[in-house]
Amino acid sequence: MDTFIFIVNIIGTLAFAASGAMIGLNKNMDIFGVCILGLATATGGGVIRDLILGLTPPMAFRDPTYAVLALTTSAVFFSRRVRRVLMHNQRRYDRLLFWMDTLGLGVFSVAGVELAFSRSGHPTFFLLVFIGTITGVGGGVLRDLLAQEVPYIFVKHIYACASLAGAVLCAGLWSYVDSMYAMLAGMTAVVVIRVLAAHFHWNLPRAKR
Repeated sequence: MDTFIFIVNIIGTLAFAASGAMIGLNKNMDIFGVCILGLATATGGGVIRDLILGLTPPMAFRDPTYAVLALTTSAVFFSRRVRRVLMHNQRRYDRLLFWMDTLGLGVFSVAGVELAFSRSGHPTFFLLVFIGTITGVGGGVLRDLLAQEVPYIFVKHIYACASLAGAVLCAGLWSYVDSMYAMLAGMTAVVVIRVLAAHFHWNLPRAKR
């Protein structure tokens, strides 16, 4: 199970670092800005999660593996070859950003549930779902705020709701099936909801002037 958790966190870190770096590229940031945006996206949700759970200092500062991975991924995306491939084809850029964001969201929504379950003495269902959702969306919110954008969770494709649904499913299955299968089910739910929302242009009702 520890190996599975490690692999899941690696995948989520790579995906969210890539999405953060891509937003930085789109904003014409320098390499420092791109790397910071990738790092904040990849580790931000986990830092917020750890602070809520009282795990200090947060794991991102105790184990540099994920921070180094996020910075390396961001630097790779800043390379001239990758920029040429991505930034001159808007459709390719949008598609890759969507999939990186979706994959990272699914992974961290259930990783948050797993950590809350393992580090809390008597976790309630509400705590598991809340921590899962915060872990999933936290990095994206920090990314958008640093990039001076309206946070993605408020405007696009049922983003936070997908994270919430995945966390609910993972937490609900936790006591009935193997934890790995509960996490896989939660991740799958997030991806499916995000894909359906993008395909059918689902969005929550918006305030109109």
